[in-house]
Amino acid sequence: MPAIKDIPDAVFEETITRAVKEVFSTMLSQPARYVPLDHPEPESLELEHPHVVGTVGFIGAINGLIYLYMDVAFAQKCAANLLGISEEELAELGDEAVNDAIGELTNMTVGTFKNQLSDRGFPCRLTIPSILRGSRFRIEPISSATRRIYRFDIAGSGITADLLMQPGE
Repeated sequence: MPAIKDIPDAVFEETITRAVKEVFSTMLSQPARYVPLDHPEPESLELEHPHVVGTVGFIGAINGLIYLYMDVAFAQKCAANLLGISEEELAELGDEAVNDAIGELTNMTVGTFKNQLSDRGFPCRLTIPSILRGSRFRIEPISSATRRIYRFDIAGSGITADLLMQPGE
């Protein structure tokens, strides 16, 4: 089995792009457009304003985490759309409903990514989704992790997919 560093970046770019596009198109009827970065391997990703960040891990031939970052306003729009309710109704339900919806969108996205990895000969399974909320924080990978960051435009709002990986079983 090849090492992560031997897998072309295009494989991960194609896999995460397909996952984000499929999930947001199917679940929210929103097309996602991949926005290439100048450097897909920044040392850290800093968040200056409030964000909701969904994360799901995958364990197997490749171990890793995918974080999906979105600002709070866009997370609320996504949650209302996914739940089929107005943003006013969502506000009555509170942050927990937003967290649950973003957790589920993240789970579907990482599941689609994981299925594509499995189809390419890297079987793995998913962990339980979790949510981070806040601003002025950054996630830094451990030194042995390979990191790739991908940005997407969805209805004029940005989503960032932060992919951290290391060799698995």
